[in-house]
Amino acid sequence: MRRRFIILSFLLLALNTWLLRAAEPVRFTAQAPSAVAMDNPFQLVYSVNASGKDLRVPEITNFEVLAGPFESHSSSYQVINGRQTSSVSISYTYTLQAKKTGTFVIPAASMLVDNKRVTSNAVAIKVLPADANTNSGKSQSSSSSKGQSISNENIFVRVILSKPSVYEQEAVLVTYKLYTTLDVIQCPPTKFPDFNGFMKQEIDQPKNSQFTLENYNGKNYPTVVLFQYLLYPQKSGVITIDKAEFEAVIQMRNRAAARSIFDDFFESTTNVSKKIYAPATKINVSALPANKPTSFSGTVGRFSIDSKISTTRIKANEAVTLRIGIAGAGNMKLIKNPEIKFPDGFELYDPKVTNNFKTTNSGVSGSKTIEFMFIPRHSGNYEIPSAEFSYFDVNERTYKILRTPVYKLEVLKGSGAENQTVVGNYVDKEDVKQLGKDIRYIQTEDIELSKEETPIYGSLTCWLMYLLPLLISLVLFIFFRKKALENADLDLVKNKKANKIAQKRLKLAQRLLKEGKKDSFYEEILKAVWDYLSDKLSIPVALLTKEKVADELSKRAVEAPLLNQLNQILSTCEFARYAPNSGQQEMGNLYDDSIRVISELEEVIKKS
Repeated sequence: MRRRFIILSFLLLALNTWLLRAAEPVRFTAQAPSAVAMDNPFQLVYSVNASGKDLRVPEITNFEVLAGPFESHSSSYQVINGRQTSSVSISYTYTLQAKKTGTFVIPAASMLVDNKRVTSNAVAIKVLPADANTNSGKSQSSSSSKGQSISNENIFVRVILSKPSVYEQEAVLVTYKLYTTLDVIQCPPTKFPDFNGFMKQEIDQPKNSQFTLENYNGKNYPTVVLFQYLLYPQKSGVITIDKAEFEAVIQMRNRAAARSIFDDFFESTTNVSKKIYAPATKINVSALPANKPTSFSGTVGRFSIDSKISTTRIKANEAVTLRIGIAGAGNMKLIKNPEIKFPDGFELYDPKVTNNFKTTNSGVSGSKTIEFMFIPRHSGNYEIPSAEFSYFDVNERTYKILRTPVYKLEVLKGSGAENQTVVGNYVDKEDVKQLGKDIRYIQTEDIELSKEETPIYGSLTCWLMYLLPLLISLVLFIFFRKKALENADLDLVKNKKANKIAQKRLKLAQRLLKEGKKDSFYEEILKAVWDYLSDKLSIPVALLTKEKVADELSKRAVEAPLLNQLNQILSTCEFARYAPNSGQQEMGNLYDDSIRVISELEEVIKKS
């Protein structure tokens, strides 16, 4: 009987797992670097979240296949709060090397999953020339890994303008991009320009921006965008953007005499800081031509206009809506509502404005909708004049005027007397309600008089109304003063928030683990541990070393086994690049170990 129960439970578990997998949509993706250098091998990885067969990879003509495909499998099954989840991941890895420079597209691959053929995405790869100062395709990362010195040649910030010359109110994109061959942990700004003479709008960058390869002055650099701003010049002439200052935290490998073959693998690192200056730059701003239309309000770009009226034949005292839409790209925040001179006898209400703007690297685009609501009070034939909107076209370098059509409106006599309609908050004509009569009679019959109430002045209730606010104010004053004193101690604040910040980073690392982003996962785990130790020990990240961490934690009664586990996590993350075959299981174990070690450190430090 017991054996049958075990077999039945296993079958139900297998059936449930199969149903969970069947409910999940099949994802078959291809992934490769967006840019590579000549003679540098790279990996093309096809991943699928289900079991499949008959993988068909297109002919790769512009790349040489050095190895592959190497197939790897991983699976997981979890039960959280009674909810069961399972996942399967299969990857096929090719090692490729470019034959020539240029931008090439590897077409989509296909494979059979549940007797259905699914296709992956195509991959576009830009092949850059090899470094001009090297004779082979060895990347600069290999030299940096041996502890190369820090100079302005291997780490700098460029200021890149989308246009060197623009008109007033024309958008120009300024990009601050970091170029480096070193292991940069972070690069925050310490001094940033005020952008005097511009109206600015910052473009949000992804929280985990990835480095991409770029060839600059004959050398290939890993690059990442630090900041981007859309600038709208408010005056003509040459406007200078002041220089910016950044402080980069760089992880350098310590040089030591190698005693064995393993010393080169298990080497220690040190975080150092370096100030980087982005140079000042100038933008030539041309004044707009003098022959400005009367309706021009400073709008620059390319736009279109359309309009629509709810009806052209109505009865008196009924509402009509005229909608005007302006769409395009440019400094759309300067668009003013068009002026329309409505006929006499029309009751006009404040227009309803809806903005749908989107900010991208190319500028602000979208639409602005203006809805005019009006009510004709008398019958007759009327004409709604056209609305006018003008802007400066930067491509054709001339002013353009857009107009809506003229609408003819036929107003018929209403069923009742005119001038009896009042309007509340409108959306359409259903919101217009008729009261019918202007005078409401006051009822005078069956009126009962109530007794005069005794005043509460001098009673207990009166005194409580005075004392309670004072007591509440005193309690709030003591509470907020205590908070202010605690917040004044920055080390104490960082110490309290260290665990929460580490947990947030570990959650992000868990998401990267599920997405299979190995390098980003190890980098996020390393940042979480280093930042936690920096906040808990009140030591800047740039001054942290494994030896100093061990000394400080030993003073706080942290035992040697826990210190060894911490060092093992740091070493695993730092040298993950030497373990290309590490799978989801090893990464998952590292994630669990990191959570456990930080939790145990938190408990020990609290007790010390």
